Amino acid sequence: MNYFFQSIKGMHDYLPEQTILWNKIEDIFKKILHNYGYCEIKLPILEKTILFKASIGEMTDIIGKEMYSFHDKNNLSITLRPEATTSCVRSIIQNKLIYHKKQKLWYYGPMFRYERPQKGRYRQFYQFGLETFGFFELDIEFELIILVNKFWKALGISRFLTLEINSIGLLSERNAYQMELRNFLKTYESYLDNICIRQLNKNPLRILDSKNKNIQKILLKAPNLIDFVNTKSRLRFEKLCNLLSNFNIPYTINYKLIRGLDYYNDTVFEWKTNYIGSQNAICAGGRYDTLVKRLLGPDTPAAGLAIGMDRLILLIQSLNLFSQKNIETDIHIFFSNKSIKNRAIFLSEEIRNEFPKLKILLEFQSKKINTIFKNIKKYFTKIILFIQSENIIYLYDVICKKNQIINSNNINIMIKNIFNFYTK
Repeated sequence: MNYFFQSIKGMHDYLPEQTILWNKIEDIFKKILHNYGYCEIKLPILEKTILFKASIGEMTDIIGKEMYSFHDKNNLSITLRPEATTSCVRSIIQNKLIYHKKQKLWYYGPMFRYERPQKGRYRQFYQFGLETFGFFELDIEFELIILVNKFWKALGISRFLTLEINSIGLLSERNAYQMELRNFLKTYESYLDNICIRQLNKNPLRILDSKNKNIQKILLKAPNLIDFVNTKSRLRFEKLCNLLSNFNIPYTINYKLIRGLDYYNDTVFEWKTNYIGSQNAICAGGRYDTLVKRLLGPDTPAAGLAIGMDRLILLIQSLNLFSQKNIETDIHIFFSNKSIKNRAIFLSEEIRNEFPKLKILLEFQSKKINTIFKNIKKYFTKIILFIQSENIIYLYDVICKKNQIINSNNINIMIKNIFNFYTK
């Protein structure tokens, strides 16, 4: 019986065309993070299960049914991280990074949740995360929003995203709101779908995220969380809105926006798009001032966000913002016959040593020059070098469609002149 091996359901391959785009996005974002004074932290993928139970909330779907947890050989329950904010907080407490000093950190890597796979939602997914510690004022939420807004502009996708913000107050206020929401929805129980009925008693706040249009119509009449939020939090939210308006950052107040993790308080925000389907949140975050103390660290204010790289890639590809030019090589080298193969290898290494930033490919099989030009469109290169003999090279500038025969001693000078012309 033949067996065709496939990846695990919800675990996604990313092929060279996509990884080149990923690297380009990462480079842009890392430059912005450096510009704002954020430092990288690398965190383990595995953590003790109890860490997430102590932070995320027992009633959340993540704890209830989405975590990849198992017992190791010492019978310790460990978990593939479903998110990294908790890991970051554990690390700064363990390594004493927040005692009498502030921190602005970033990380990048895979997360794991056992969810129903669909477009934009995988069981292994990748996030860029930013976490800040020790900042009391709302300036830090504002900076996070400005920073990400600059990132969208650098990628050319600002107009395809909508920033939604809300203030969710304290956990005690959300609990009071949850009871009110449950009582309201019970009067419409016969109109709820099976998913909402299951959530009604367990965690009615999740119903606010329902994609069912009939449910959304019912929710238009539902009480708003903002009416349960304390005056201090509401004034803070008003100041943030004024700051965003003053800096011409467009936003929408969404009173139904509630993050799916218990540790958030006050400001929450999401950037959403209408271009990738139902899983439309590209970036989300907010304040979590109680989490450090909840994990037995010092009382420390905190705020952060996470950008879903999988969905960001989908968005950019759906908008055709990524062209084939991004995967082209700079120089493609061919040779005419086996007798000069070693010469071709030697010359390729010489060129790579002289131009370490260029992408240079050497074809290991000899080819006829007519065959190369017959299939020239498949190579996606700027320059073709055809080594005709020990010292004679045929150079073809694909972009300018110019060709010349040169001596191998002059090859580096010619390459330098050509690429200096392109970078002017």
